[in-house]
Parts: sequence; structure tokens; C-alpha cells
Amino acid sequence: MQALLSSTYFGPVQWYQKLCRYERVLVERYDTYRKQTYRNRCVIATAAGPQALTIPVERPADGSRQLTKDVRISDHGNWRRLHWHALQAAYSESPFFDYYADDLRPFYERRWEFLYDFNAETCATVCALLDIHPTVIPTDSFAKPLSATRPQSADIPSAPSITQANHASSLITHHSALTADFRDAIDPKHPLPDSDFEPRRYYQVFERKNGFLPNLSILDLLFNMGPEGIFWLVG
Repeated sequence: MQALLSSTYFGPVQWYQKLCRYERVLVERYDTYRKQTYRNRCVIATAAGPQALTIPVERPADGSRQLTKDVRISDHGNWRRLHWHALQAAYSESPFFDYYADDLRPFYERRWEFLYDFNAETCATVCALLDIHPTVIPTDSFAKPLSATRPQSADIPSAPSITQANHASSLITHHSALTADFRDAIDPKHPLPDSDFEPRRYYQVFERKNGFLPNLSILDLLFNMGPEGIFWLVG
């Protein structure tokens, strides 16, 4: 059984759950890029409530549409410094921020050209920190929409590290019954139903003030729960 996902910037807990529960995960890179999605946005918990951190991207001069794989990150607005400062303000009092800060700070110091590549690197780092080992495969052509289905197995893959391979489209062709399509189910604005995902409460720094905020960026789970975060992904 394999899952089909969109690319995400430090995606939500729901997205990382799929990495743990499926034998393979295909990450779409040939879809038409859309604004206001998790492709360039993550949501964190602050003292004032949820806050979206959005990576600015470059737009084609002719206004044409782009494939996700071709979207370039913009340096507009000094976003790296702003995002890192936002994370420090939100999570400096969390149990594990200092523990993981050195692993995550480079994403806000180094310049990446393409959004998809940046997202892939964030995913690899988070998986290493959580000690999960999914097989992640970028698509090499657009996968036609499929109906999201409940996973048949909750086994965690035993691969030694994130695996990236080509020719992902061949894994989809004639095997749609084995692929669960979550590209539209994991969306910050208009998510489709996902019967397999039910947010589970965990400790959050500002829960007394804001209540528990479900399905935030994986960074929220990581900073608050540390290595135990894996139990919220596989359970």
C-alpha cells in the first residue's frame, strides 16, 4: 500500500502520519502549483494562537502556471530570519527546542533555489530526528486524482533511511487500488475527509491559554514531545 502526497514545508502531523503508516509514499512534484497550501506554508502555535509561516516564491514574469518542481524560493521580506525568530518566540520554552535548534537552524541560514528541494530536505531532517525511516519517492509525471482510502497496514517500513527513487509513475499505473491519494485531504483551507486521521492531544506550551490546537506543523510535535513524537504518528 502506498500514499500519494503533496510536497509540504514542515508539513502537519497528518502528513507525517502517512509516512509512518504506508510502505511507500509518493510525493507529487508535477502538479500545478497552488497558493495557500502546505507546499509553502506551515502553521505553528504561538501565545496569540495559530500562526502561518509562508515562504515567498517567485512568479513567472508572464504570469503562466508552474509545476511544483519548478517553483523557486524568493528572498523577499527576509523571510528566513522572520520564520526563525517566530519559531524561537513560539517554542523557546518548549521542552525540546534547544535540543533540536542546531539541526533546524541551517534551513534558515542557507539559500535553496527550488521549493520542492527545500521541502524534501526538511522532511529528511525531521524523519532523522524522529527516527522514522519511510520510503519517499518523488513522482516523475502527474498522477491523476485517486480516491483516498484507508491503509491496509500500519507497519512502519524498515528502510534504513529516506529512499528517493525515479520512475514513481510506474508504481501508480494500473495499481490505483493500492494507492491512497491524500493530496486534497491534507490542505489548510478546504481539506477532504480523511477517515484514518484523528488528532490526538499532546502537550503544547500555550494550551492553557489557547486550548489544544490540532494538526499543526510537525515542528510543534517535535519541539513539545521530542523523541516520543513518533508515538503520535504510528498510534
